[in-house]
Amino acid sequence: IDIVQMQTPQQEMMNQAMQSQGTQAMAENIIISINNLPIANLIVAFMFFFIGGYLLYSSLYAAIGAAVDNETDTQQFMLPILMPLILAVYVGVFTVIEDPHGTVSTVFSFIPFTSPVVMLMRIPFGVPMWQQILSLLLLIGTFMLAVWFAAKIYRVGILMYGKKPSYKELFKWLKY
Repeated sequence: IDIVQMQTPQQEMMNQAMQSQGTQAMAENIIISINNLPIANLIVAFMFFFIGGYLLYSSLYAAIGAAVDNETDTQQFMLPILMPLILAVYVGVFTVIEDPHGTVSTVFSFIPFTSPVVMLMRIPFGVPMWQQILSLLLLIGTFMLAVWFAAKIYRVGILMYGKKPSYKELFKWLKY
């Protein structure tokens, strides 16, 4: 037995008391941080960005659904839709938490394909209201544009039943 590592019962109790005080202080800091969050702004922003993001991505998926005939053909078109979402999560985890008001965080919160994730991660850090409104307006505008593109693809895609489309063909369909 190593005599240096042995502790008396009094030392053991003192260590436990100091640890519980540290834990209590940490818990108080967490409660203070939660109380300082802009809860009302966060809830309203979540509702608008969630609905806007849902509508944007559902219109993109509708365009893919209109362009293809079976599930195996959809796989080639899924990556361009999923990549912005994956990128938004990476940007949120690696840059927003480190520097929520930095250039990368700010730019990605204005890109409509990443704003539903990135902006919601920035809001607890105190984003100006004009940035939230501008980001939401860009998201809604992109949604309307995506619906318009989806309608054009649907109109031509229905007539092209049985033919496997390519990216080049999809862009041609947008001209009709």
